[in-house]
Amino acid sequence: MLRKILVIGLAGVGVMGVPGGIAWAQKPAIYPSHGQSPERQASDDGACYAWAKQNTGVDPAVVAAAPPPPMGPTGARVGGAARGAAAGAIIGDVSHNDAGHGAAVGATAGALAGGARSRRQHAAQAESAQVSQQSTMNLYWRAYGACMQGKGYSVQ
Repeated sequence: MLRKILVIGLAGVGVMGVPGGIAWAQKPAIYPSHGQSPERQASDDGACYAWAKQNTGVDPAVVAAAPPPPMGPTGARVGGAARGAAAGAIIGDVSHNDAGHGAAVGATAGALAGGARSRRQHAAQAESAQVSQQSTMNLYWRAYGACMQGKGYSVQ
């Protein structure tokens, strides 16, 4: 019963805590099909961990500890402000003979639009990094599972 609660809890975090509903790859469940002792299972687990790491080039501890992509400045707000100011100056000059006021309004609107564009870019980069991390971990866990299956365990 405790295992079901844990799995449901982790699934909820994966779906709600990650943009796009992507769930993180997890270690598969292993069952000793041929009556292997807990000591033997621990030994086989370590051997398959090392084998999968060597054959895939993936170290799950390193992948899990990888920091998210940096969210440095992109210049989108400045660019948006410049474009907005230029458009606002033209519109303000034509409609009210006040290019300065039009430029100020346009710069504000452009900065807001540039900030929104920057946030969308950062979100897309973060989601791409998470998809890549999940793919990498899936590769590792498939290799690990194949090793454990080869040693006589049921892998789910």
